[in-house]
Amino acid sequence: MGTYTIVPDGPFSLAAAAAFGFGPRAGEPTPAGGEMRLAFVTDDMRHHASVHLVQRADGAIKAVVSSDADDDVVLRQVRRIVSLDRPGGPWAELGERDPVLGALQREHDWLRPVLFHSPYEAAAWAIISARRYRTQAAAVRTRICAELGAMPTVAGEEVPAFPLPERLLAAEALSGMAANRVAWLREVARAALDGRLDAPRLAAMEHGDALTELQKLPGIGPMYATLILLRATGVADMLTSTEPRLPGYVAHFYGTGPEAATRAEVERIAEGWRPYRTWAAVLVRAAGDRLGLAQAALAAARAAGDAGGTLPCSPTARHSFAAVPAAGRRHRPGERTASR
Repeated sequence: MGTYTIVPDGPFSLAAAAAFGFGPRAGEPTPAGGEMRLAFVTDDMRHHASVHLVQRADGAIKAVVSSDADDDVVLRQVRRIVSLDRPGGPWAELGERDPVLGALQREHDWLRPVLFHSPYEAAAWAIISARRYRTQAAAVRTRICAELGAMPTVAGEEVPAFPLPERLLAAEALSGMAANRVAWLREVARAALDGRLDAPRLAAMEHGDALTELQKLPGIGPMYATLILLRATGVADMLTSTEPRLPGYVAHFYGTGPEAATRAEVERIAEGWRPYRTWAAVLVRAAGDRLGLAQAALAAARAAGDAGGTLPCSPTARHSFAAVPAAGRRHRPGERTASR
C-alpha cells in the first residue's frame, strides 16, 4: 500500500467528480465530501486495484493505493478515470471565451468527465445494462463482482471490483445474465486479453476506425461503441451525434430556439469547445440532467399526446422545449430555478 499526492493542473473538484453518477454508479448516494473510493481491473488486465482519493484544502488529492500492480501504473489509470491526465488550463480558457460554458463550469465546480475504469469494463457494462434500468444493471454487476471479481474494503466501505478477464472468459453462467450475453461478455474478456481494448491504443486511433473496431464485439452497436470510446479511453475532443439529449440541452442553454438544436447548430457551437468538445458536451449533459430538462421535455410531450399530438417514438426523437415551464426553460447558468 502506498500514499501519493496528485496535484490538479487547473480548477478541479473531487466532490463534483464523486457525485457524477453514471453506469455502475447509478443510484449510489451523493458523497458527503471530497473523496472517492475506487476498485477496478488494472490496465494490464492481470490485477485488481483499490484506491481512496481525498481532496485536501489546498486542492491537492491524496491517493491511497492498494494493488499488486505497479503503483505508478495504477495512478496513471486513476488520473485518466477522473480526467486529470490532461492540462486544465485550456479547459478554463474555454470558459473565458464562451460565457455560457464558463458559467456552467463555475456552477458545477469545474466538472470534468468521470470515466469508466477501462474500455474493458465499459464494454462489459454495455452488455450488462442493455435493455435494463441502470439500477437493475448495477445490481447485476455487483453480483458478478461478488461471484468472480473482488469486494475490497476501501476506507471502511466495501466496493465491487469487476472480474479479471481470465475469470470472465472461463465463466459458463452468470447470475442475472442470459446465455447469449454471457457469451458476449466472454468475447469482451478475450478482446481485453488480446489488447484490443487497450485505452491508449483506442484513443490514438482515428475515431472512425476505433468505432468500427469496437462494433466487431458482439452486442456492441454504434451507441455503445461511442460510449466506450468517449467514456473510457480519455478521448477529450470528439463530438458525437449519438447523444440524444445534447441537442435539446444545447438549445436550452445557448438559446438556439424552442426546438432541439439541429446537428449543424450543435457542431457550430461545439467548434468553440475545441480541444475539449467531449468535456464540454459531458458538462452540458450533466447540467441539463440536474435541471430536469429531459423530464420536463417528456412531460411536455406527454401533454401534447394527451391533447391529440404525437409522442416521441424513441429516446432519440427530437424533443420540444416549448412547453417547459418558465422556471426551467431557457435557464441561464447561475440563475436559480424551481427545478433546483
